[in-house]
Amino acid sequence: MSINAFYEEQAAQLDTLKRGSRLRSLAPRSGKDFASNDYLGLAGSTLLHDALREGMALGLPAGSGGSRLLRGNHPAHEALEAEAAAHYGTEAALFMATGFATNAAIFATLPQRGDLVIYDALIHASAHDGMKLGRAETRAAAHNDPQSFEDAITAWRTAGGAGRAWIAVESLYSMDGDRAPLADLAQVAARHDAILIIDEAHATGVFGTGGRGLAEALAGQPNVITLHTCGKALGCEGALICAPRVATDFLVNRARPFIFSTAPSPLVAHMVRKAIGLVASHDDWREDLFARVAEARTLLAPRLGATPGDTQILPVIIGEDARTMRIASALQRQGFDIRGIRPPTVPQGTARLRISITRNVTKGDIGALSESLDRIMIPA
Repeated sequence: MSINAFYEEQAAQLDTLKRGSRLRSLAPRSGKDFASNDYLGLAGSTLLHDALREGMALGLPAGSGGSRLLRGNHPAHEALEAEAAAHYGTEAALFMATGFATNAAIFATLPQRGDLVIYDALIHASAHDGMKLGRAETRAAAHNDPQSFEDAITAWRTAGGAGRAWIAVESLYSMDGDRAPLADLAQVAARHDAILIIDEAHATGVFGTGGRGLAEALAGQPNVITLHTCGKALGCEGALICAPRVATDFLVNRARPFIFSTAPSPLVAHMVRKAIGLVASHDDWREDLFARVAEARTLLAPRLGATPGDTQILPVIIGEDARTMRIASALQRQGFDIRGIRPPTVPQGTARLRISITRNVTKGDIGALSESLDRIMIPA
């Protein structure tokens, strides 16, 4: 195939996406923030600016200069990891540059050939990519259904499966805003000597004592591994794997996304460490956030048939892709940054508005959004 034919084929695929109302494009941020994961409003805060300036005053380098196993390891990384392990109640922590790379590293590295990974059907794409790179067999379980996980392990054992079972879930699902039944899943893991991997991406900083997440009660158990992203409620970037030390040591030695990636900025590591401390000491931020969440649920859920719940993520299921994007565009024109989410990010027929409640908006903003939705949400 010639180069011109290759690009023509790609252009045709993009045109197909456009006709199906699924073409993605980058757009500048504008309007009231009902789209981000900056749940506590920290990302642009003077508090993190101060932490950054403090790091610069200490002489921390902006870049690491190499992977952690070469010259890229810095005391700022190690200080963050020690503090994170203590805060999240685990033996060790390992800091990586992004949540996506961290999830991929976990699933590509820790489960071994002959093992089985049973994952929630709605788990993050990064976990899927990690599993594709890994050696273990994988099976999907019905969303938030502990019995489905139980049945998958039992069937695998009955068929001769002799390795380790791994259970992979999120504590709070990013597109549906619902919580995993962690206590029940932990019981399933205990019965089958399985390891439970919990992605706390959207719960870190928001739930738990001091923002420790929804898996706080399971902290420190030898068969539990948690992932805490730093680019959402913590307002920074990167992610932390919290696990028994043997697991983090194994990742340092075997996880290709860790071994062959330039280490995160020491300045960022310093800022994340400060963010963890700030979030831990400000229960008032969480109280303020959930006052806004309650306001949004009161005003929006009854009118729109939105999924009931008490989390900061409120999905409004529209169903049809083109209509979803028309409604999102209309809201954006009225000054509300709300994005339409379409397949394959969500299942076919469940295109939706993903309304994210953060401390970047006021109760007045939520009321104004409610009024705009009343006008815009007319039958197709």
